[in-house]
Amino acid sequence: MNVMTKPDNAVINLLSDLIGFDTTSRNSNLALIEYIQEYLDGFAVESELTWNPERTKANLFATLGNDSSSGIVLSGHTDVVPVDGQNWSTDPFKIEIKDGRLFGRGSCDMKGFIAVCLSKCRSILDAELPVPVHLAFSYDEEVGCVGVTGLIEELKKREIQPRACIIGEPTSMQVIRAHKGMLFKRCHVTGKAAHSSLVHQGVNAITAAAKTINHVDQMAEKIRHQGPFDQQFDPPYTTLHCGVIRGGTANNIIPESCRFDFEIRNLPDHPVLPIFQQVEQFTRELEPTMQAIAAEAGFDWQDVAEYPGMDTDPSAPVIRLVADILDDHRKPGKVSYGTEGGHFQAAGIPTVVCGPGSIEQAHKPDEFVDLSQLRKAEQFIDTLIDTLAKEQLL
Repeated sequence: MNVMTKPDNAVINLLSDLIGFDTTSRNSNLALIEYIQEYLDGFAVESELTWNPERTKANLFATLGNDSSSGIVLSGHTDVVPVDGQNWSTDPFKIEIKDGRLFGRGSCDMKGFIAVCLSKCRSILDAELPVPVHLAFSYDEEVGCVGVTGLIEELKKREIQPRACIIGEPTSMQVIRAHKGMLFKRCHVTGKAAHSSLVHQGVNAITAAAKTINHVDQMAEKIRHQGPFDQQFDPPYTTLHCGVIRGGTANNIIPESCRFDFEIRNLPDHPVLPIFQQVEQFTRELEPTMQAIAAEAGFDWQDVAEYPGMDTDPSAPVIRLVADILDDHRKPGKVSYGTEGGHFQAAGIPTVVCGPGSIEQAHKPDEFVDLSQLRKAEQFIDTLIDTLAKEQLL
């Protein structure tokens, strides 16, 4: 692909508007979704929404072209991570362009890809493609790929089975065929309060939590040394991690409650449930001693988020398609961060991850995307349209 340096002005304008919506995951994304709906209305393209239970957020699905149930999905998430506590040198919700880079929250992850897709609507429609191009824009990806599950369920109800999905997460426009899965659990530990001089009358919830966290660390170390391993990932093994702990009220009170957050990021072929069950079994073995003092003491596990790993066959047509368009015939990559690709693959839709920008810039202050990356993404979509027009898809 012959890549010019700068993206089209339409991409810049669209991206400026998209970044202007503060779609941090704790907020609603409806203003942005309504903006995209209105934009698509200008091309007489209908869009369908699937909502969260509170109807404060929505996924958007739209089909460009004929009503065939096949075609290809271009997918992106509309939410962004918080800017709280980050030292930005620019307004995170207004774009700034300097030194060949476009700065703003979501510029890289992943409103840049969405802007490129929207900028190509006219080209897609004018090409009168034999198969449709579907746009799938989700909510709450950043908190565990929550929203996309409703979108995929709706596709199943409508018996829409796309031939392939391209997820535009930032990969520096390289072909990514696999990523790890993730299981996020929250554990609430109940103990019994007592004066700190009478420890035998209380059950220390923090101590019980600490024993569990230590066990998690021991499991993590065992996997780090014994595997299983896949050297294409960095790190090349499943990881376990406790990131938050809260508990206690005062130093002279035996803490009656504690909470900690725990995650597993597993290799796609390393089942996550048996790993968690080992942790849960350890807590069950702690409970009899705790309950001998207080019957109510124990552990309660709460599901927070989960998404499956993705592992697309390297010989899959969608991998070849994207690699051919990019003229990139290196071994398709694997990444440790997650995407919605695992959900699409689980629904029987062969999926590849490929988008503008580097994951190294995501979630950071002064997040940016190189203008050359946006231009490369534009040219990628242009070539994809030409390929579809020639009925060379899959």
